[in-house]
Amino acid sequence: MAAQPQPGKKSGFIRPQTPAEYIAGQQEAQVVMTNLADMLTWAQNWARSRSIWPLGYGLACCAIEMMATAQSHYDLSRWGSEVFRSSPRQSDLMIVAGTVCVKMAPRLIRLYEQMPDPKWVLSMGQCANSGGEFYDSYYTVQGVDTLVPVDVYVPGCPPRPEQLIEGILKLREKIEKQGLKIKGEA
Repeated sequence: MAAQPQPGKKSGFIRPQTPAEYIAGQQEAQVVMTNLADMLTWAQNWARSRSIWPLGYGLACCAIEMMATAQSHYDLSRWGSEVFRSSPRQSDLMIVAGTVCVKMAPRLIRLYEQMPDPKWVLSMGQCANSGGEFYDSYYTVQGVDTLVPVDVYVPGCPPRPEQLIEGILKLREKIEKQGLKIKGEA
């Protein structure tokens, strides 16, 4: 026998007894009004967020954790990012994992410029985020954001694979919310 809702108890659907008890949006299903351009934007960004192809740019100990993320235990392929590309022309996400030195900076910028648009950067680990334990070194870049625009920061020294997966999921949310740029419009 199913339990009957008791009077005075709140349930998911509340039928107003009088017009004064009417609360907008509680009786109707949620309706979203949109136009074709917004629908196309949503569809394009949804598809982009479900197939992020990372460029593995491992420089230090964070690269070991990045490689572990692609292994079967953590299974990064559930989110469409299973294959780390070795060519910047085939990838749309650069994961900078580790310490960036001054000598490596021009190479990092060149790889970023070779990636096709749209492109995103994920900074992984304290060394890539802010210089880490080498912050006072004359030869360490004080954060990869001084070289290329960073979309998501993953903290830790080194960050666990779960943290990298969380960073990729945050990037997916960010990609879904991006707007569509129509040619010819400012």
